[in-house]
Amino acid sequence: MTRHRAERRGAGLRPSPAIDLGLLESVRRSVLSESGPVTGLRVAAALRDSGRLLGATGSLAAMDRITAELSGLGPLQELVSDPRVTDIFVNSPNSVWLDRGMGPERVDVAFDSEATLRALAVRLIAVGGRRLDDSSPCVDVKIDPGYRVHAVLTPISSAGTLLSIRIRRPRVFTLKELQTSGCIHPVMGSVLRGMVAARLNFLISGSTGTGKTTLLSTLLGLCNPKERLVLIEDAAELNPDHPHVLTLEARHSNTEGAGTIDLDELIRQALRMTPGRLIVGECRGREVRELLMALNTGHSGGGGTIHANSAMDVPARLVALGVLADMSTEAVALQTASALDVVVHLERINGLRTVSEIGVFSLLAGSLVVESAIKTEPENTGIVAGPGWAALAVRLGLDPEGTVLERSCSLASEEGQL
Repeated sequence: MTRHRAERRGAGLRPSPAIDLGLLESVRRSVLSESGPVTGLRVAAALRDSGRLLGATGSLAAMDRITAELSGLGPLQELVSDPRVTDIFVNSPNSVWLDRGMGPERVDVAFDSEATLRALAVRLIAVGGRRLDDSSPCVDVKIDPGYRVHAVLTPISSAGTLLSIRIRRPRVFTLKELQTSGCIHPVMGSVLRGMVAARLNFLISGSTGTGKTTLLSTLLGLCNPKERLVLIEDAAELNPDHPHVLTLEARHSNTEGAGTIDLDELIRQALRMTPGRLIVGECRGREVRELLMALNTGHSGGGGTIHANSAMDVPARLVALGVLADMSTEAVALQTASALDVVVHLERINGLRTVSEIGVFSLLAGSLVVESAIKTEPENTGIVAGPGWAALAVRLGLDPEGTVLERSCSLASEEGQL
């Protein structure tokens, strides 16, 4: 069984009541002695049959603990109760971290041993239909209720079992909420709203954990309710507040190495579904060719996310992905300049996920470039217009000679208004 010190530093949770480990192990054996899913009823029956008088509080605590051990995240389960937690990282039995939007924070949660940590990782991967062992030491799966689990074993990891869990929250933030929280400057918010209304094709760029998926879900929620959104994802994470959403999810190979369905195949299938907007959750491989081709055939208002260090680095990233799809640099440049209008870049500024820049794609002497249109000033206090503003203004239907983005930042920031 695992042991964890229940009071987490800075997490605001009360310590869990102490539970006898012998009782936990006894109930655990009793529950696992029967086949079938682990349910609260079976755990309660096993506790009753143990003959131990725990009282109402003790019984509930024991049930929560055993259920987490057998079908949840074990000692990590209580971390999920904080709705702000988006990621959990386990670097060793005594090194557990989480992210609540302000960067990694170490918490006072621990496993009994490396063997216990490995057992949890193996169980979670098995729930996702994959195998984690010496022959397959690096695995990524999605499991209910919305966890993306990645595990690495030794000798790939020199420190022992590594476990990373990304939590998909069912709640979607509105654009106004992101503005209020400081993630989006009001001027940026108005431009993003106008981008969706004008059906510009876009990419959202940034490094891991900057909030690309969160922002994409928010923007998709701004789409006309009559539009049909078709989402292509490696693992379903987008959950836009929209009445007509279809999600196609890639399938990894089975234990025999067969049955793979990649994102590029799903994009081809999606084009047969009459998508109002075609969205690829993350461009990370040869599917970029299919996306660019689709957006070059009359499909407007689509796009996706991409990993990049800055908005200016997105062209280089696209070229690198295009090489995987046997595209030349010239082909990527021409296809992208025709298919995509805007790149929205996110960063962590002082730990806060922030929309830092919006740029426009263009060709310069035959090379693909991104020109900065608007950029947030340090501390997210204002907006600076860049050389790409005139081109963006034209695409948004604004006056490119206007003073909307000069120091007054007078672009209307009321919700729904440009």
